[in-house]
Amino acid sequence: MPEPAAVHYRITALDPAAHLFEVRCTVGAPAPGGQRFRLPRWVPGSYLIREFARNFVDVRATSATGDAAVGIAKEDASTWLAAPCAGPLTVIARVYAFDLSVRTAYLDTTRGYFNGGAVFLCPDGMENAPATMEIVLPAEPTYAKWRCATTMTRDDATKWRFRAVNYDELIDHPVEMADFAVCHFAAGGIPHQVAITGRHTIDAPRLERDLARVCQWQIDLFGGTPPFPTYLFQVMAVGNGHGGLEHRSSTSLLCSRNSLPQPGMTEPTDDYVNFLGLASHEYFHAWNVKRIKPAAFLPYDLSRENYTRQLWAFEGITSYYDDLALVRSHVVSEEKFLELLGRGITTVLRTPGRHTQSIADASFDAWIKFYRPDENSPNALVSYYAKGALVALALDLQLRLEGRTTLDDVMRALWQRYGAAGIGVPEDGIAALSSELAGRDLGDFFARYVHGIEDPPLAGLLASHGIALELRASTGNNDRGGKPATAATETRPRSWLGAKATGDLRLQHVYSGGPAERAGLAAGDMLVALDGIKASVDALNTLAERGAAGRRIAVHAFRRDELMTFDVELAAAPLDTAFLVLDAHAAPDAQARRAAWLGMRPATA
Repeated sequence: MPEPAAVHYRITALDPAAHLFEVRCTVGAPAPGGQRFRLPRWVPGSYLIREFARNFVDVRATSATGDAAVGIAKEDASTWLAAPCAGPLTVIARVYAFDLSVRTAYLDTTRGYFNGGAVFLCPDGMENAPATMEIVLPAEPTYAKWRCATTMTRDDATKWRFRAVNYDELIDHPVEMADFAVCHFAAGGIPHQVAITGRHTIDAPRLERDLARVCQWQIDLFGGTPPFPTYLFQVMAVGNGHGGLEHRSSTSLLCSRNSLPQPGMTEPTDDYVNFLGLASHEYFHAWNVKRIKPAAFLPYDLSRENYTRQLWAFEGITSYYDDLALVRSHVVSEEKFLELLGRGITTVLRTPGRHTQSIADASFDAWIKFYRPDENSPNALVSYYAKGALVALALDLQLRLEGRTTLDDVMRALWQRYGAAGIGVPEDGIAALSSELAGRDLGDFFARYVHGIEDPPLAGLLASHGIALELRASTGNNDRGGKPATAATETRPRSWLGAKATGDLRLQHVYSGGPAERAGLAAGDMLVALDGIKASVDALNTLAERGAAGRRIAVHAFRRDELMTFDVELAAAPLDTAFLVLDAHAAPDAQARRAAWLGMRPATA
């Protein structure tokens, strides 16, 4: 029998048209001096103080049968204090829910969703107390087909009632409410579900088959036994969107409906591969960050920032494995994986901020920088996701080249030593464990590429695995890299303005050290004319294709409401676009390492 709950929650889809949930928290034995309630200020996996309390429309409290009002007052941005009462004490809040993301809460006439941390108050002193949670769906006939999708443990088979051992578990099982479609598959001997909300068409058997392969490969990587009894992918399909958030036995995904596999699809499209990579990324997090955690996250303190310099590993290593899992599980080809890898390298090469900020510092400053990008972010910041993935790649290839261990072994050891044991990874833990398995001190590697700002030596490491890294100039705004230039016009020298413009010709970013910055142009400037010709997207493209390096042109632009003229000396377009090529003439040992890297399936423990 489960332990009786000390705290009970009831969340009601009160008014879908007005996007309002009613959330009740009942405490049987409130603190004699007055019960304090706190709401998290951030959600694990998204490292920014988000102040969920801003969506609380009003809060009141009652005692006993609900007839006696109890005074309750707000103490700070996310804390309320109820007056002393005999109990039981119920706090009632109306919560506005209209954030179409994977982080907070959403309710309209088609769908409901919530992350517990965004809606459930936590009674002070009862963080570790058992809790129950009841969901009340809209009663109108319009919502008759609505049901709930969550991996929280059911408390009553006849109602939408669930239980959790503590508050941390309560808020780590998001809930989807809608008339959603469901796909099923098994991996690791346990059931997996995909609940898809939003208008869509889908080749369900293909999705089930592909996800089953990816999930099984990841389960095998970590030893063959899943750390959860079931798993749920909650998918919200929209016109244009992309995002995910990991939880202990589920993930919430936001995707374009066109990224789902369509009936009749013969080869996976770029959009579908993008979706599979997102699902793979969040599934990998079930081990790497949900259970293998930085020591700074044990336990989470959701009232303030939790600083660590290890996000590069928990997000970057995960970003490395999300696509690697696709090729190793034979969902995509080697060539497609190398294209994805080339795009990742391109993203980092186009970020001048990598010469300024290390990925360790980027991890530490995520709270104030990564989730708050501005016009100067490319010059000052580096993504611990993108460059972290390249450092993980370099570490894996270096370990494989030396022949004693691999990053796979490091991840399994992290799981066995820290994740399965519930022990936090110390700040130097990954470097120390990697050195231990490698049989030599890898301090220099981590000092240069994790705590320093050097680019990892990918060209040489890839060559040692029978792969050539090639660089070329970008062919235009839509060139993401990953492929060689094809047409003759794309291979001739190109010029570079050193700035990125939006569709309305406003400069979004001006890159440090580039021609635009040297001439005095700034982010926010609105281009009017280029060398005496009316500015347009086509004119910018023509300038890139035909403007010779060293040529000087007059650029007219509005800054605020003032027309200004800038003398710009064009530069040669940088070779910042990467693509990878299988080297058919590589030495046999290099080809063997490549086969082991891209095709190896880890043994099940």
